[in-house]
Amino acid sequence: MAERVNYQRKMEEVIGRHREAGEVPRLMLHSCCAPCSSYVLEYLSEYFEITVFYYNPNIDPEEEYRKRVREQENLIGRMDVKYPVQFLEGSFDQECFYEMAKGMEELAEGGKRCFACYELRLRQTAQRAKEQGMDYFTTTLSISPRKNAGKLNEIGLALGEEYGVPYLTSDFKKKDGYRRSVELSKEYGLYRQDYCGCIFSKRQREKERNGLTIRTLQ
Repeated sequence: MAERVNYQRKMEEVIGRHREAGEVPRLMLHSCCAPCSSYVLEYLSEYFEITVFYYNPNIDPEEEYRKRVREQENLIGRMDVKYPVQFLEGSFDQECFYEMAKGMEELAEGGKRCFACYELRLRQTAQRAKEQGMDYFTTTLSISPRKNAGKLNEIGLALGEEYGVPYLTSDFKKKDGYRRSVELSKEYGLYRQDYCGCIFSKRQREKERNGLTIRTLQ
């Protein structure tokens, strides 16, 4: 059995090395939404100059996408951070997502289709990080209990090798990161969606809610 990797500890080691050297690296941070980014920004802005890259062509409908973008910008403008946090919005190309998802539409959330979606968004993040001369790139996605941190880090590390920009490993659920994100969301009055973003996750969540209602009535 393969040894489990402590990605949080690996990230702390990277941070420690830069602190000892008196360095403040530049980080391209892919964000899936404002609530998930809240704790990550609170934590990482102590050690990095961050550009939040909002690239989520999976979100449906467009009205939902626009709402999440506004919440992200609103949060960045209000947070008290040590080092600068910039905002960069990627393209909202839904066709790119649907092309990626072809043949996987009926798969359950959390499997192969989601892994491909991780790769789609992280690839674009790595590309932007390279273009802007960033020292690292990473994503807020590992904070969610529904996301596979091991797969995220596996994909991120591979893309880091491909693009020549180191991937900052993470598992932001550690050290009560998810709980803290919920607290910060309440503190800032953030809109918290009840599905990941794509039409497939939305349908699955609706089925789960309907199933709960049926069980309650029986």
